[in-house]
Amino acid sequence: MKNLENRRTIRQYASRDVSDVLLHSLLSKAERTQTMGNLQLYSVIITRDSAKKKELAPAHFNQPMVTQAPVVLTVCADFRRTSQWAKFRNAVPGYGNFLSFMNAATDALLFTQTFCNLAEEEGLGYCFLGTTVYMPEQIIKTLKLPKLVMPVATITLGWPDENPPLSDRLPLLSVIHNETYHDYNRRRIDKYYKEKENLPESLEFVRINNKQTLAQVFTDIRYTEKDNIAMSEGLISALKQQGFM
Repeated sequence: MKNLENRRTIRQYASRDVSDVLLHSLLSKAERTQTMGNLQLYSVIITRDSAKKKELAPAHFNQPMVTQAPVVLTVCADFRRTSQWAKFRNAVPGYGNFLSFMNAATDALLFTQTFCNLAEEEGLGYCFLGTTVYMPEQIIKTLKLPKLVMPVATITLGWPDENPPLSDRLPLLSVIHNETYHDYNRRRIDKYYKEKENLPESLEFVRINNKQTLAQVFTDIRYTEKDNIAMSEGLISALKQQGFM
C-alpha cells in the first residue's frame, strides 16, 4: 500500500476514463471490509452520466469535481436489502430505528475507507465530500433512494490531474488518550495547535477573512452554529423520511 503519510485529496481529474472492470474489481475487494453481523449494510450508487452529475452537484454546493470527475460514488447506509431478504424468507425485520442507521452508516463508512485505500494503490485520485450529509434529501430524490437507504458518503474518482500539497495534521499526542479521556486545558491546546495556527496558509486564511484567530474562521464563517442547526434539522428530517427514526 502506498504511504498514507503522502495521501492527497484530488479535486482535478484527467479526461482518462475509469473502466468498469477496474472499478468493479476495487469495489469487490472492498467488500472484504469488516461488517456488522456480516450483513454488509451498504449500497453504492455509481454515477457516470453527465446529466445525473449535474443533478447531484447542487447537493454538494456545486463543487466543480462533482461534474468534472469521471465517476461519482454515493455510498449509502442500506438496511433495505437486508429487510427485503428477511421478508422474502418468512422473517420479520425490525430495522426502522436509529441504531440500525448507525450500524449501517458505520458499515458504509468502513467500506468507503477501504475502497479509497484500494483506489489509491491503483494510482487513482479521489475526494471525500463531506457535503453528503448536509442536504441529503436532494441526493435521496436524485438517486431515487427508497426507505431504509440513506446517503452517508460521496467520492469523486478519477485519474489525478494535479499534485496538491499535503494538508496539515495535528500531532499524534493531540488525539490519543491513555486509559481514560484527558480533557484539554489551555496549555495543551496551545501546544497542539501552535504549528497549525502558524502555518503561512493559516495566517493568510485569518487575514483574508478579517478575523483574529484561525478558530474564528471555523466558528464564524466555515461551520457556523446557525448552519449546523439548519443542516442537523435537514438530516433528521431525511432520516425520518427514510424510515430510520
